[in-house]
Amino acid sequence: MSPTAKTISGMVDLLSDREKELVFALVSHLLPDDIATPEDLADIAQARAEHERGETIDLKDLTL
Repeated sequence: MSPTAKTISGMVDLLSDREKELVFALVSHLLPDDIATPEDLADIAQARAEHERGETIDLKDLTL
């Protein structure tokens, strides 16, 4: 963790629960909602590999 992140974390620890909720809302608003996590990227890579190996089913071939 960077020094700045450590400082911010320590500051947040000093806030009340209500203040933490407000900080969370603010930070959530500042971040884009389409950030891929490392887990997302691993899942995408796995899905692409499965598709390349022919292990997937085309949506048009699905029956309900």
